[in-house]
Amino acid sequence: MPVGDPRWSADSGASGAQPDLTADLGSTQFEPGWPAAAGQGGAPGQAMPATEPGPAGTPSGASADAATARPAKKAKQNRSLARELPLLVIVALVIAIVIKTFVVQAFVIPTGSMQDTLQINDKILVNKLVYHFRPIHAGDIVVFDGSGSWNAPAPTSGATSNLLARAYDDTIRKVFDSIGGLFGTPIGQTDYVKRVIGVPGDHVVCCNAQGLITVNGVALHEQSYLYPGDQPSSHPYGIPGQFNVTVPPGYLWVLGDHRGISDDSRGHEADPGNGMIPEKMVIGRAFVIVWPPSEWRILPIPATFEQPGVTKSGSSAAGASRVAATALPVAVSVRPEAPYLPVAAGFAGAVPLTWLRRRVLVRRSGRQSGTGRS
Repeated sequence: MPVGDPRWSADSGASGAQPDLTADLGSTQFEPGWPAAAGQGGAPGQAMPATEPGPAGTPSGASADAATARPAKKAKQNRSLARELPLLVIVALVIAIVIKTFVVQAFVIPTGSMQDTLQINDKILVNKLVYHFRPIHAGDIVVFDGSGSWNAPAPTSGATSNLLARAYDDTIRKVFDSIGGLFGTPIGQTDYVKRVIGVPGDHVVCCNAQGLITVNGVALHEQSYLYPGDQPSSHPYGIPGQFNVTVPPGYLWVLGDHRGISDDSRGHEADPGNGMIPEKMVIGRAFVIVWPPSEWRILPIPATFEQPGVTKSGSSAAGASRVAATALPVAVSVRPEAPYLPVAAGFAGAVPLTWLRRRVLVRRSGRQSGTGRS
C-alpha cells in the first residue's frame, strides 16, 4: 500500500499487527491493467486481450478464422476435382485409343476354323507392335483385314477420288475407327484369323508322299495343332485340298488349324492375290488367349516351323481369319471385342498422371502463396 495510507494507524504500527485487507478486497476498485478476477494472470499496466466468448462451442478470434477457412478449402478442393474429372476421362480415352490403335487389341473367336487351338468364343489379344520389330514368321497366328483380297474392294470413281480416299483411310478414318472401336465393333470391318504357312518367297506344297505339307521342301509335322481327326490335306467340300504355290513378295499363304472346315487361302485362289493375303493388311499377331480363364495360355510358334530351311525370308505386317464349325466352309470374320482392356489401361495410366499433375499444381500454388505472405 502507498505510504501514508490511513488504514495504517500508529497503534497498529506500534504493536506490529498487520492491517486487515480481507474486507477491502471485495470493494477495492482495480485500476485498468489489473486482472479482473483472482487466478487471472497479468501485471500492472498490462491490458488483457479484449476477447469475449461467443456462443457455446464457437471458437473466437484466430480459431474462428481457421474454422471458417477449413470448409472453404474443402469446397475449393471439391470444385478443383470436379473440374479435373473431365480431364481425367479425356486422358484415359486418349491412352486407350493409342493402346488400341498401336499396341494391343482384343478379338473374339466366333467360329471353329482354328480349332482346337482357338475355340468358339475364345478372346484373344493381338500384338500390333511386334511386326514393326521383326518379320512375320511361318507358324504365327495372325489377324488381318480381308478387304481387297478375300473381300471385294469398295468401288472407286477415279484417280483423284482414290487419292482422297486413301488419304482419308490412312488418317481420319483410322482415328474415327479407333474412337468407335472403344465402344463396339467398327462398322464394315472384315477381319480374319489364320495361321501363316508360307511367307514371301516360300514354296508351299500339299502334299508329299507321306501326306504332309512341305515348305521349301521341308515337311511340316502338324499334329500338335491340327484339329483331332484332320489330316494336313483335309478340306471342306468345294475347296481343293491340294496346292502348289510360291508366295510372292508382300503376301502370305494362310490356313486354318481345322482344315476340314476352314475357308482359307485354298478357297480364295480365284480372288485377287490368288488366295494370298497382303502383309500390309495384317493387323497383328495373336499371342495369348485371355478368356475364358480355363483356356488362358500363350500362343507360341509350333516347333515344326523352327526346322532349318522352312523359312527363307520374311517381312512385316499383321493379319487373321475365321470360319464356321459346320460341314461347309463359310468365310466368317473375327469380331473385334469390346475394348475393356485398352479402356482399363487408359484409366490406369490417366489416374496417376492426373494425380501427379494435381500435386505439381498444389506445390506451385503453395510456393506462390508463401512468396506473397513474405
